[in-house]
Amino acid sequence: MSILVNKDTKVLVQGLTGKTGTFHTEQALAYYGTKMVGGVHPKKGGETWGSVESGAQLPIFASVAEGKERTGANASVVYVPPAGAGAAIIEAIEAEIPLIVCITEGIPVMDMVKVKSRLEKSNSRLLGPNCPGVLTPEECKIGIMPGNIFKKGSVGVVSRSGTLTYEAVFQTTNEGLGQTTAVGIGGDPVKGTEFIDILEMFLADEATESIVMIGEIGGSAEEDAAQFILDEAKKGRKKPMAGFIAGRTAPPGRTMGHAGAVISGGKGGAEDKIEAMERAGIKVSPSPARLGKTLVEAIKG
Repeated sequence: MSILVNKDTKVLVQGLTGKTGTFHTEQALAYYGTKMVGGVHPKKGGETWGSVESGAQLPIFASVAEGKERTGANASVVYVPPAGAGAAIIEAIEAEIPLIVCITEGIPVMDMVKVKSRLEKSNSRLLGPNCPGVLTPEECKIGIMPGNIFKKGSVGVVSRSGTLTYEAVFQTTNEGLGQTTAVGIGGDPVKGTEFIDILEMFLADEATESIVMIGEIGGSAEEDAAQFILDEAKKGRKKPMAGFIAGRTAPPGRTMGHAGAVISGGKGGAEDKIEAMERAGIKVSPSPARLGKTLVEAIKG
């Protein structure tokens, strides 16, 4: 089993004809034949996109709704530049796409506030923005994660950081554990999916035997997630977990890397997050380089 995506997921690409969309669509097509079924561009509907690398050809539709109707797509990935990305997400929501993955970084916060409002009244799920995407090993790759480091296995990975997602994946592969699904939720302050949403899915997924959760400074999502894990453990739902918090040495008031990674008003510091995670029974790694070993220790108890 897996969460969110599998070999049957059909993906539309919003922003396919651009350089970024083209590159990562070619990478996805090459990854165990991820079902990329078409692209969306309001001015290029009716045209065909061709991959020089794979020889694949995909139809381009004038709208997400048309693309969904013609292909049966149940997911979309957004590579649209920041100024238009919010509108692109809303278009996918209005087309009732079940899973929308937004890779775009730098979307204005007010645009995302509008997206969030639309999202809450819909049945769509948004990953991101400013995220690396989602990947189920040997089945489906949506986004920019490097497929070659993945191995089908038993660890669920959820992270706010793209590069640390890859680190967790690489290390759990090297430990022989492999992954069920890796999910990047993104580092922006206003986003579609939080830790708790993904942790709930991993706890419910029989194939996921252990979990890695990577957070960072800013906000209270990690503390909320730790409380959720603690509450679920009291109900008898518990899996071995390892965690890491990036930004331990960050000065207050300064944004570090992600727009959401800022300590303000005395909240969002690394130590509070680490303490909350440890209280919930999550084994916190002292550095990113020990994530795999730390998870093995958590599994052994």
